[in-house]
Amino acid sequence: MVFPQTERDGLKKMRAIMDIPSMDVSGLAGAGKAPVEFATFLRDIRRSIHQHPELGFEEYRTSEFVRSILEQHGLAVTGPLAGTGLYTDIEGAHGGPVIAYRADMDALPTTDAKSVEYASRHPGVAHLCGHDAHTAVAIGVALILHQNREHLQGTVRVLFQPNEEGTPGGAVNMIQDGVLDGVQSMYAIHVDPSLETGRYGVLAGPITSSKDRFRICVKASSTGHSARPHEVVDTIWVTNQIANALYHLVGRFTDARQASVLTICRFHAGDAYNVIPDKAELGGTIRTTNAEERTAIRQRLESIVNELARLYGVKAHIDIAAGAPAVNNDPRLTKHVASVIRSFRGEEAVFHIPLPSMGSEDFGHYLAKIPGMLLRVGTRSAPESAYPLHSAHFDIDEGTMAPTAALMAHVLRTHPEQESG
Repeated sequence: MVFPQTERDGLKKMRAIMDIPSMDVSGLAGAGKAPVEFATFLRDIRRSIHQHPELGFEEYRTSEFVRSILEQHGLAVTGPLAGTGLYTDIEGAHGGPVIAYRADMDALPTTDAKSVEYASRHPGVAHLCGHDAHTAVAIGVALILHQNREHLQGTVRVLFQPNEEGTPGGAVNMIQDGVLDGVQSMYAIHVDPSLETGRYGVLAGPITSSKDRFRICVKASSTGHSARPHEVVDTIWVTNQIANALYHLVGRFTDARQASVLTICRFHAGDAYNVIPDKAELGGTIRTTNAEERTAIRQRLESIVNELARLYGVKAHIDIAAGAPAVNNDPRLTKHVASVIRSFRGEEAVFHIPLPSMGSEDFGHYLAKIPGMLLRVGTRSAPESAYPLHSAHFDIDEGTMAPTAALMAHVLRTHPEQESG
């Protein structure tokens, strides 16, 4: 990977932030607790990434930083994939399947409002969804398995992907570049500030929704005077009729027993107070946990827009950008993860999520091809770590990262046992 001079200078500064130690984590593969040194190690990695957030497909510093840590600890790294993605394979001493563990690296295009020493140094870009923590935990998982590979059956591929927040998402590009070649099953985590530290959320079946982004543009032949709307087509009025019709889709054309949400978040039209514009635009998202409902809503949306456009004498352009499918947790893998949580932290650490989130996660692209499981990780221990995902004040209890790395390393190491069982 070749960087321009400005990127190389930035990487030098990034490496200078932290002297990366050589960690001995050989005893963590089956341990319920992580030593203080390992916890500090992951905390420093997370804070370094947090200070230097990068948007999707621009994670050059982050990618190089991850690579340098893995290689310093004796791991071979493959990449770039999907521009800035990479992975490392930990080959066990015994034969077995290839399974994968995924982390995402991208930040959000928003400002970090926290007053902490590790706050984002880049205005308008911030890690407010926990991807910095996901990356740190994945590094920890890789190092634990690498130093315990004599006990490992098969191969674990730990991958770091770009652009989870984008549409359709960096997972698509990683898959196209072959990251799933030979992989049998897959795991991932997502931090959850609604859960207290030490608890883990599990749910078999859909745990997140799909996400499709839509944009509708209504165009008339000319503008008109606000005093004489009968002489032209009022594009704002027509677009409002479309919006009202779309809001009737969920629960009238869909099965109310299947979770679906259609939300309009954008509406743009005109500049003057006395001119009816010749163009109006609206946009938003469609979310559902059911693939059939997803297809039906998209088809019905297009039908409604086209019929209303014909009825009112306007032209309508519809653009639907397909995002991630729902994350559908494999029941057997979910049972395996819950069993490991109990062995590490006890029954009270397992939180059975009652309903899926209507947020989306591009991990669903992987699970559309192979079985997998997404685990929610509790990160709330104080008011400072209770802000919701994407909040300008979002932060986590960093003490959860090392135990979670040890937990997931054990999940991956014992995966072949549950397959044979």
